[in-house]
Amino acid sequence: MSATPTLTSRLPHVGTTIFTVMSALAQEHGAVNLGQGFPDFDCDPKLVDAVTQAMREGLNQYPPMTGVPALREAIAAKIAALYGHLYDAASEITVTAGATQAILTAVLAIVHPGDEVIVLEPNYDSYAPSIELAGGVLVPVPLVPGSFRPDFSVIGAAITPRTRALILNSPHNPSGTVWTADEMQRLAALLAPTNIVLISDEVYEHMVYDGARHVSAASVPSLASRSIVISSFGKTYHVTGWKVGYVAAPAPLSAEFRKVHQFNVFTVNTPMQHGLARYMADPAPYLQLGAFYQHKRDLFREGLAATRFKLLPCEGSYFQCVDYRAVRDDLDEAAFCRWLTSEVGVAAIPLSPFYRDGFEQGIVRFCFAKKDDTLREALQRLTKI
Repeated sequence: MSATPTLTSRLPHVGTTIFTVMSALAQEHGAVNLGQGFPDFDCDPKLVDAVTQAMREGLNQYPPMTGVPALREAIAAKIAALYGHLYDAASEITVTAGATQAILTAVLAIVHPGDEVIVLEPNYDSYAPSIELAGGVLVPVPLVPGSFRPDFSVIGAAITPRTRALILNSPHNPSGTVWTADEMQRLAALLAPTNIVLISDEVYEHMVYDGARHVSAASVPSLASRSIVISSFGKTYHVTGWKVGYVAAPAPLSAEFRKVHQFNVFTVNTPMQHGLARYMADPAPYLQLGAFYQHKRDLFREGLAATRFKLLPCEGSYFQCVDYRAVRDDLDEAAFCRWLTSEVGVAAIPLSPFYRDGFEQGIVRFCFAKKDDTLREALQRLTKI
């Protein structure tokens, strides 16, 4: 019998993600899982009906590589209506197998070995492996601890002639910070004299609270011309398991993106694309999403106010960060989350894995994309500590 070949790992530093670890621990202990970021409630039955109808109509074979035309047209119309930038549906909109695939594909399309990519920390955990697979060099730049706002002097100091891309995420996972119009303009001014591509991860675009608005990179002309804008139907329509998202980018960037896209997924589930296109005819579901999640945020924050947790601001997304050091100051973030899950019965996610060097601040993240009863049960347990 021949031996299994020995491989040198392409991702030697990657193991089981903290999300998988905490979800497994939550299941083991019967804990309320506020760790991993997905809803525990169903999507609109009308969306399921639209997909089912597409299947029954025989729309079950390969769609165009770039996406079903009706869906790309609906996406372009939505972006134009919300952000004032008209993308050409044929050459500038691409349907993807979720946002994570879009991020990896964008990085592989534009980053060459040795190119630097600025990543604002804390950040979503797929960014670093994507850069590593492309042979790029990750340049971590911390957001201001506590507020998680950008420090443009620090970002500017990180830019070199080798900087190929900067990855922006607003509304921000994990902190819930939302970049303002002024901050987006300052970023535009910073990037103006460079050849840097902005990869703008906007999957929580419709979850912005307290009368604020999401400022898309698409809404700032000088950013739109250099940006790959990414969003997610899974987040918007409560169907994370469908793994459908999209990219909007100028034609030259889209052309390069599509060269990679066609060889890593080729295309995306046909009946779901047709169903989403039909469902998007009514903008109400995404226009009302902010109010829907603000109710859950407010319910959760009101309950947490009765605990010893210190609440950090939550301007957008469906995540709430808290400082736990008044509850226990003897545990690092991962240990606190294990204790909270096994002894209190509520799962959270530590913030330290969102930093390359595991920076500790005594902060954990809860997800409030849950049924109200789920949040109340979690709060009942948390108020006992």
